[in-house]
Amino acid sequence: MTTSLFAYSRKGLETAKTIAACIGGETVLFTAERLAGDGAEPIPRPSRDFFAERFASCGALIFVCSCGIAVRSVAPFVRSKTADPAVLAVDELGRFVIPLLSGHIGGANALAERIAAAIGAVAVVTTATDSNGRFSVDEWAAQNGFHLSDMGAAKAVSAAILERDVPILSDLPIAGELPPGLMRGEGETGIYVTYTTGEPFRTTLRVVPPCVSLGIGCRKGVPKEAIREAVDAVLSENGVDPHAVKTVASIDLKSGEAGLLDWCREAGLPVSFYSAEELNAARGPVSASEFVRSVTGVDCVCERAALKGAERLIISKTARQGVTVAAALIDTEVRFG
Repeated sequence: MTTSLFAYSRKGLETAKTIAACIGGETVLFTAERLAGDGAEPIPRPSRDFFAERFASCGALIFVCSCGIAVRSVAPFVRSKTADPAVLAVDELGRFVIPLLSGHIGGANALAERIAAAIGAVAVVTTATDSNGRFSVDEWAAQNGFHLSDMGAAKAVSAAILERDVPILSDLPIAGELPPGLMRGEGETGIYVTYTTGEPFRTTLRVVPPCVSLGIGCRKGVPKEAIREAVDAVLSENGVDPHAVKTVASIDLKSGEAGLLDWCREAGLPVSFYSAEELNAARGPVSASEFVRSVTGVDCVCERAALKGAERLIISKTARQGVTVAAALIDTEVRFG
């Protein structure tokens, strides 16, 4: 994650350099033109386009100055809590660290706590769930790389958690105790941790961990469009949320298939290729085919590929337009804290 730090005074610049040393990573420091140098780049004038580019490209923007300067600098570019970067303000003496935008999903609250601990400041966290010591579902999902099905439902759940404990159901095993704000049971509004598209509550927030391994076989020369359509159709027919797919696997004979490689790249999914010997070692009942064995050396490509590194099949071999698709559930625990 790229972090941009902005300071407008000598005191502020000293504090910004201390923060940069604490957080490390890819951090770029900017300051007023008269103070530029020694590792600090100048903030150009006019600065609107500059801040627009920083807002769009950075994971976090930290302003060592008044909240007013920070707010005016980013206000024209604010879109939504799911898209905006973390924005924080720190007073120039380094006494207070204030998350201004994307406290949960963007990680501003966690970053504020981290900076405050490092420089001996106070993190001024104002989000309601944090102030009341209650569970924050959007922050938890963001920290774990889980997909939230509906931000409207997320808002409803967060509001409900401030008033009472909210039920949580999970298709995956939950390790440890539930945090304050969650309970096991029934209710009108609830959280469903799942790889499916099911909605067991009247208002259901589905939290979807990446926990599904997709196995794919295909004829030679099948285009990416056919693979996309086959995968989309098979997942939809079986009620599996596409956001649950974590990995793709196939036989090494398909490692040069442009259509498969292109689809995986566009979908942002890593793909692994296994030899027939490795696939034959995959555990679990499969839809065996002697014809497939005679061609590839393994009785079923897609199911055995899906089972590599996974626990059990949740979608058996399904054929569409020269493409075979299967899916398996990866052993995944749900944890809080």
